[in-house]
Amino acid sequence: MADWAPIAKEYDPLKAGSIDGTDEEPHDRAIWRAMLARYVPNKGVTGDPHLTLFVARLNLQTTEEKLKEVFSRYGDIRKIRLVRDLVTGFSKGYAFVEYKEERALLKAHRDANRLVIDQHEIFVDFELERTLKGWIPRRLGGGFGGKKESGQLRFGGRDRPFRKPINLPNVKNDFYGEGSSEKRNWSREGTRDWRTRDRDHERSRDKRWPERERSWAWGDSERDRDSKEERSRGRERKDRDR
Repeated sequence: MADWAPIAKEYDPLKAGSIDGTDEEPHDRAIWRAMLARYVPNKGVTGDPHLTLFVARLNLQTTEEKLKEVFSRYGDIRKIRLVRDLVTGFSKGYAFVEYKEERALLKAHRDANRLVIDQHEIFVDFELERTLKGWIPRRLGGGFGGKKESGQLRFGGRDRPFRKPINLPNVKNDFYGEGSSEKRNWSREGTRDWRTRDRDHERSRDKRWPERERSWAWGDSERDRDSKEERSRGRERKDRDR
C-alpha cells in the first residue's frame, strides 16, 4: 500500500482490468488475449517518446493541419503523426504530437485534455507504447480504453485511474468480532442482556394477558347492556305513538 499510485507505473493486463488492481482472474476474453500477447513496440516509429503526446477520440475528418493549428499554441512542434488506415488512407481517430521542449509537452498535457476539436472532445495523455513497461495496445486486448457497455473496462490511466484497495482482512476481523478482547466481552455481555430482556418481556406479557381478558369481557358486557337499553327505549317510543 505504501507504493500504491492511481496511475500505473508498469502495465499488467490483469491489474488494468480491475478497478483496484486486486483481481486474480480475468473477467473478459480481452484480458486473456493481452496476457497471451507478445507485443514489441514498433521499431519504425521515430522521435523522442518522452516528448510525444498521444491524442485520441479525434473526429475522423480532422487533419494534420488542424492539429498543428491547435497544439502549436502550447509550444513548438517537431512532428505530428496522424495514424491512418494503410488500405483506405482514412484517419483512425488518434495521433501523436512531438514537441521540441518538455515545458510545451507538460502544458499541452495539462490544458489540451477534453478540448473540443471539430465537435469532438479529445483525450490527451503521454505516449505509453515506448515509455510504459509491458504495454499492450487495445487492439490486442490491452490499453486503458474500453466502454462499460462492452464490459472491457481498463484502469490505471489518466482517464480512469485505480481506486485505492480496501484492507479486507482488518475489516473482516472487526466485522466478526475478532479484534480486541474488550470487543469480544462486550458482544457476549450484549447477548446475555438480550436474553434476560426477552425473558422479562415474556413474563410481563403473561401477567398482562388475564387483565386484557377481563377488560375484553367487561367491554362485551357493557356493549350487551347498552344494546338492551336501546331496544327497550325503542319499544317505549312505539307504545307512546300508539
